Parts: sequence; structure tokens; C-alpha cells
Amino acid sequence: MFRNLCLIIFIALAGLTGCSAPDSSDTLSISGPFEPISLDPARSGYIFSRMQVIETLVDIDNKGQLKPGLATRWEHSKDNRVWTFYLRPNVVFHDQSAMNADAVVNSLNIAFSKPAPYPQDLVEAVTALNESTVQITLSRPYRPFASLLTNYTTAILSPASYNESQEITKLSGTGPYQVEEFQPPHRVGVTKFQNYWGEPAHVSKVVYTTGHRAETRALMVASGQTDIVYNLDAASVDLLKVSKKAKVDSTLIPRTILIKVNASYPALADVKVRQALSLAIDRQGIATKILRVEDIEANQLFGPSMGVWHDATLPPAEQDVKRANALLDEAGWLQDDSGIRHKNGSPLKLNMITYANRAELIVIATALQNQWAQIGVDLRVHMENASAIPSGHADGTLQLALMARNFANIPDPLGIMLADFTSTEGGDWGPMGWQNPSVFSALSALPLVQDKKAYASQVQNIMHQINADLPVIPVVFYMQQSAVAPRVENFSFDPYERSFRLSDITLKPAS
Repeated sequence: MFRNLCLIIFIALAGLTGCSAPDSSDTLSISGPFEPISLDPARSGYIFSRMQVIETLVDIDNKGQLKPGLATRWEHSKDNRVWTFYLRPNVVFHDQSAMNADAVVNSLNIAFSKPAPYPQDLVEAVTALNESTVQITLSRPYRPFASLLTNYTTAILSPASYNESQEITKLSGTGPYQVEEFQPPHRVGVTKFQNYWGEPAHVSKVVYTTGHRAETRALMVASGQTDIVYNLDAASVDLLKVSKKAKVDSTLIPRTILIKVNASYPALADVKVRQALSLAIDRQGIATKILRVEDIEANQLFGPSMGVWHDATLPPAEQDVKRANALLDEAGWLQDDSGIRHKNGSPLKLNMITYANRAELIVIATALQNQWAQIGVDLRVHMENASAIPSGHADGTLQLALMARNFANIPDPLGIMLADFTSTEGGDWGPMGWQNPSVFSALSALPLVQDKKAYASQVQNIMHQINADLPVIPVVFYMQQSAVAPRVENFSFDPYERSFRLSDITLKPAS
């Protein structure tokens, strides 16, 4: 009855908002929760990569394999220290200047000087060997270096994009779309770039609008106000499927909803406590009842698409409240009459932060609050901006954070692991205060391993240790939910979230 009432209200609201239509019949209108705040790829490159304004030397296919981008090929020295990239010919920037080795060197030198998901001291020199060849020398051997150059922070921009202080004043990239309008943090408009080096875009103009709430975005696409919406929650997906106002696309992506743990916080320093928290989670319930998706329970950090970093032989992750209680008893946390556990007079009270960009997170956090209460843990949940997570990591105040970690920022997981799992400093979106010298040492040695079988064996050994020690606690793998209006054709979702694939889309003519 309640669901039917919700559907009636949803359809009625969609009808009321139906008077608002996309900007024009040849304009594609899209919406998501993302807030573009800057033209700088180091800050908002993810949106300009997805809008196909900026491109990188190396690209990724649907299976996470590297493929040519603005470089047609590359090679490296035997020790993985010197990398040579051969540039694609006849590429021009949006300001009509030619992309050559000097422009690429300038762009990369600026990019490597800014915060990015790779070690800041990794690149020693970037040089132009000739007009079409760039050589990058590293400070040390680094096997996954080519995969770093798929990250949007390394996008190649025209020299005219920068002022004298190397600040970006006009974003001039190489993609099939160019920026026409930028109203941070709510709107980006792009138009077709006529001199694109590859297949030209079909739709002449695309407008992205930030929609903060999933239900609002669902109404926007149901009413015809927007053509494509991203990051929908389960309730909105259900209503859209029943109302048949838009087609829902569901894609499993290399992203894991997990709990970031401050392992230096006294209550969380004991691995038995971390294991107890993990065992108390009803992952199947979260997957099927909250997210309405089967078989996405995370029994490890990386999902099935991550090659040797995923162990398909591991048993499913099952809730075991009895074992969780026993582990807390062993750790010296005993329950009193109130049901809350105490140790040395201190209650087992924990703070967890999460954020609103992904609507399901606060619902999952509330479920965790209830599930952990069953084992005597008093969990307080706080809704913050996503920036509170790296901020809390930096100042040491964070205890727990529920987040959806994107493992596609660097398609080779080794790059992420080297950045986040090789020191007690951890990473903004990874471990915090975790100490495991054995893992640190083994991971640091991986870039030197050349034999594929030995490499896979060592990766599996490392991941077994991480899965047991739980510096982060995996909850579920991520199913991306999008909705597409009937007039949109050739939609597909990039599982690595680099592109909205706007240039592939066509629009049905108005009837």
C-alpha cells in the first residue's frame, strides 16, 4: 500500500514538473551529485574528463586494460624507470593550437607539481625528445606508471590554459567537447569541438546540472526535464522501473563501499575489535534490502573485475554475531547492564562520518549503527561533506568513515596500494594509523617483480594479510544506477567512470 502511494505521488510530481524540458531539442541535459568547483583538473578534473573536455596520454577499456589515448604507444626501460610516449599526430587543442611534445611536457610538469593519487616524488624529469615524443624519467622503478597517466589529474592542456602563475584561467583540452559555460558548483555547458582528432560527437551541446538529492534527479528524468541522471538510490530506481518514465541502467563498477578505520585510535587498534565489527555486519541484508541488488556482498577489498587482486576462492562474507561477541570478550570489552561494552571504565563508543553525495551511504550507516548495537557498540553517525574524510585523516580526529571508494582512479590496483598501504600514514581514502611492516615491505617490493606468476602469487599473499588485518572494512561492491530518458540512444556507462560517453549518444527527433 505504502509503495503504491509513493508511486502515485512520484508520477504526480513528475507530471507537475513536466513543463520544464531540456534546454532545446538538440541539447543533451544530464545531472548528477557532483559539484565542479574549479577548472583545475587537480580539483575538478573528474567532471571535465566525464564531460569529454580533457583527455590523457593513456586510456582504459571496459575491462580496465590500458589502451592508447593521446599517446599511440609507449615503452619503458627494463627497470621501469624511463618511460617513452609517442604522441598521436594531428591533435589540436580547443584553442586551435597544436598538441606537440613541448605542450605535453608543460602540462605534465604542472600536473606533477600538484596533489594527485600517486607519490609526489616519483617523477624526476619530463623531457621532449622531439616534436612527437616525450620521455619521463622516474626517481625509482615503478611498474604501474602508465596506469597513472590515465588519471584525470594528468590531462593534457594547452599552454594557453595557464596564466603566469600556472593557474588555469581557461580550460583548453583535446576532447570532442569544449567548455562553453562554467558556473561553479552547479552547471557546466559544453559544445561539440569541430576539429576533434577522433570520431566526432553527435549531439552539439550538453549541459550538466548538479542535483543534490537522488529523488530530485529521479523526478527530473521522469518529468522530461533531464535526459540522463546518475547515482540513483534504490528507492528512486524502484519508482522509475514501475513508472516506466525512464530506462534504468545498472552497472557493477570497480568501487567498494567500505569503512575507513583509524587503527591508531585505542579502541580500534586491536585487530579483534576490527574483526568483530566486520563479523557483525549483515552484508546480505544491506545488499538486498537497502540497495536491492543481489550478490554484491564484499568479502574482500577489490571486486571481481580487478584481476589477480581479487580472490575468487574466498568464502562469502556472512554475519556471525556470536563470533563477534566472543572476539570483543577476548579483547577485554565487556557488556554491562546497559548493553554497552566497557574496558577499563571506558565505553565502546565510536563516531562514524559519511557524506550525502551517494544517497545510500547514510542508510547503510544507520543499518551499521543498529547491527553494531547488537554486539554492544555505541555508534554515532555524522553526515558531513566528503571533504571531512581527508580532513579528519590529516588532523587525526577521524575514527570511522563510511565511503564509496573508487578503485578506478588508477586502473592498476598496484598504484593505489603503493600510495595507501605502504606506511602508517595510509591515504585520505584508505587506511589510517595502520601498522603492518610485512605488508608494507611486500608491497614496496612488487614493482620489481617481473615474472607474472610470482607477481600474482605475491599479490594474493598480500591481500590475504590485508583481508585478515582489516585496515579498512569492506561492506558491499558498488552497483552504479543511472536513468535514461526515452529520446536518448546509444547510452552506455563507463565502469571506470572516466567518461559519460556523451559523444556516442544520439537523440531521437521530436515526434
